[in-house]
Amino acid sequence: MAIGKKKSDNPPQTISEPEIWSFITTRSTNSCFLCITLFAVFIRLAVALHPYSGANTPPMFGDYEAQRHWMEITINLPPEDWYRNTTANDLKYWGLDYPPLTAYQSYFHGILLRFFDPASVALSDSRGYESYIGKLLMRWTVLMSDLMIFFPAVLYFVTVYYSWNPDGKKSSKAWHTLMILLNPCLILIDHGHFQYNCISLGLTTAAVAAILSNRDLVGSMLFCLALNHKQMSAYYAPAFFAYLLGKCLRRQRPVVEVLKLGLVVFGTFALVWCPYLNSVDAFLEVLSRLAPFERGIYEDYVANFWCTTSVAVKWKRLFTTQSLKLLSLVATVSTCLPSMIQLVWSPTKHGFLHGLLNCSFSFYLFSFQVHEKSILLPLLPASFLAVEEPFVFQWFIHSALLSMFPLLRRDNLVVPYAALYGLFVLLYYAPGVRKDAGVSSSIPFILKLFASACSLVIHIVYITVTPPEKYPFLFEAVIMSLCFSQFVLILIYINLKQWAPSKISSEADTKKKRL
Repeated sequence: MAIGKKKSDNPPQTISEPEIWSFITTRSTNSCFLCITLFAVFIRLAVALHPYSGANTPPMFGDYEAQRHWMEITINLPPEDWYRNTTANDLKYWGLDYPPLTAYQSYFHGILLRFFDPASVALSDSRGYESYIGKLLMRWTVLMSDLMIFFPAVLYFVTVYYSWNPDGKKSSKAWHTLMILLNPCLILIDHGHFQYNCISLGLTTAAVAAILSNRDLVGSMLFCLALNHKQMSAYYAPAFFAYLLGKCLRRQRPVVEVLKLGLVVFGTFALVWCPYLNSVDAFLEVLSRLAPFERGIYEDYVANFWCTTSVAVKWKRLFTTQSLKLLSLVATVSTCLPSMIQLVWSPTKHGFLHGLLNCSFSFYLFSFQVHEKSILLPLLPASFLAVEEPFVFQWFIHSALLSMFPLLRRDNLVVPYAALYGLFVLLYYAPGVRKDAGVSSSIPFILKLFASACSLVIHIVYITVTPPEKYPFLFEAVIMSLCFSQFVLILIYINLKQWAPSKISSEADTKKKRL
């Protein structure tokens, strides 16, 4: 009898090469995202070590004091008094002027501060409170908001974006995440100047991701929450409205689809505004705080149409506030309209991202009472398009940083400004992502170098040279005009890109092409 090897009843399982590669890639991707997250947190902590808006500058201090004061008001007064002028709540001293979700956020942060440092939110006695522990806790609330809302939303968006976009290369995924999480403008404003834009922008990012993954009802709810945190989120509203309407019109029961979206929107707003729906007066009290028309069409030097052209046309002298409200409304709607028409006519996902940028940019350039910090809103969709339009994204970041430089210099944030500027340039030119795509390839290198040199000269002159006594804001006007001209060029280019034939094809046509 021949002796042979006994065959095993359960032969060893073999793993194919694609499975091994997928396993390795997944683990390396997760490790890469973890490193990016930790690095982004470290950068935020480093910026938080520097001064903030209104530090040691009584009697009104600045945005830091406004946020702290809202915590003081919300945890010491009932909700019906948060937006009402009373002896305990003087609205002239940083009265709440954001929607109820900001008030609820202030309430929960105020509980945290009261637990660790009660003096920091003591009613009426804490004005201008700037103890070390108080500042540490305030910085911590921003970082926690960032980590809990903006960071997960960005990872959600990047995951969705690279799951449907055939042009999105997997090798660009980490770089794209870096570009969004390490946006120098957002970090400088939230963790330097001191605000909570990360919450509304994070909710908007999650809403965009949900809609790109065809979860329209979830996306609508998230965007309504963003609107209820900061009313400036309305910059994105025309794009959301037009894209979702265009999708509904292409379904079997368009009226039912529109009603479903309307119920989600109505229900979300009703839930957030619940404490102020018991009477018309209570509702109007809150609403009146959200529209600061009494401040005029512009307040500070900002690179939009009204402020830039005011050098030649004295808008505030020539027109009443009512007339300027109408003018700004017409200008804003007119510049948004082409983008909205394209989204209703051909609701594609690429078109939606371009529409978000075009509509938010139109609001920034032409709407009533715009602040320097409002440039963060069009910057968000620009970062969504960073892989498709890398040069435009870089150009936009440079212009946006320059437009905010006077504000950040007043806050003594020149050092973190320069550091983040340099860090962005290094990360932007990281290997593995093509940066000469699109409009960049048509611009000579010498012209790009000249523009960078001009920007450097402007920064140096602004810091070192004293303007003429007759024109104390001369340099701010120059920066404003230069940035405005570049913003207009970007707006024109992105509108043309949205209307390009390759973007007008419907989602169904795109799927057919893939097949």
